Order: sequence, then C-alpha cells, then structure tokens
Amino acid sequence: MQKRNIAKLLFAIYILVVLKVIVFKYPYEELHKLAVSWRRGVILRGLGTANFTPFKTIKMYIDYAYKLNSVENLAGNVLVFVPFGFLFPLVAKDGSRFWVMLLNAFVFVLGIEVFQLFSGFGAFDVDDLLLNCLGAAIGFGIYRLVFRRRKI
Repeated sequence: MQKRNIAKLLFAIYILVVLKVIVFKYPYEELHKLAVSWRRGVILRGLGTANFTPFKTIKMYIDYAYKLNSVENLAGNVLVFVPFGFLFPLVAKDGSRFWVMLLNAFVFVLGIEVFQLFSGFGAFDVDDLLLNCLGAAIGFGIYRLVFRRRKI
C-alpha cells in the first residue's frame, strides 16, 4: 500500500473517531431519545447555553482549576486536533500550506460546533474552536519538523 493511501486511511479513521468522541459520545439509546424528541426549541436552548465569548470558558477553567478537571478539558481540546494538523498535509493537495490546513480544521470544528448547537448533542463553545485550531496548528508544526527535508 502506498504511503499516501495509508495516510488517507489513517485520516479517515481519525475523522470517524473524532466524530464518535465529540459528537456521538452519548450511548445510542440517549442519542436516539434526543433525535426523536428534537424540536425547534432545541436550537433556542442551544443558543441560551452557547458560549460566543472568546476565552470565557478557558478563563473559567483557569480560575476554577482547583475544582474542575481543567487540565484534562483544556489539553484534551488541544490534543484531539493535533493529528488533524499532522495528517491533513499528507492527504490534501494543498494541505502542506499552513493557512489551507488551518482553514480546513476551522471549517471541520465549526461544523461540529454548529451541529451541537442545532442538535442538542452537546454545546456550542467558541473556545473549543480556538483550542481545537491550536491543536491543529501544533500538529502542523510537528508535520513540518518531521517532513521538512523529505517529500512524501
């Protein structure tokens, strides 16, 4: 199997795992219950609980680090997208350009956040966007370090 095909397979598996862990993290029965009981009011509730203020959640995790599992939440939001930044340049035609990778990471994360907002399968948080994109940028930095002299 070609290296590029292996990278594509790994990227596809990674995307599926991210969707399972972030979007479909609840047991099937609970997801089904949410889906069949969905009404437009879910969007209004989602808008009421959403965080549109940058750094609000991050600040809360820092301020209440002694009470909350802050390190796990902050680090988890960053680490979950490191593979995106590393693998995307290996599978996309222009993926080795930082801004192309970052835009794609942003659109993917935004899609997840908007889905959570409209579905009730989570909560929209702009800080998740920031932290996830930071993770993708770190992954891209690792990609650059590993492949700076080699072409794949």
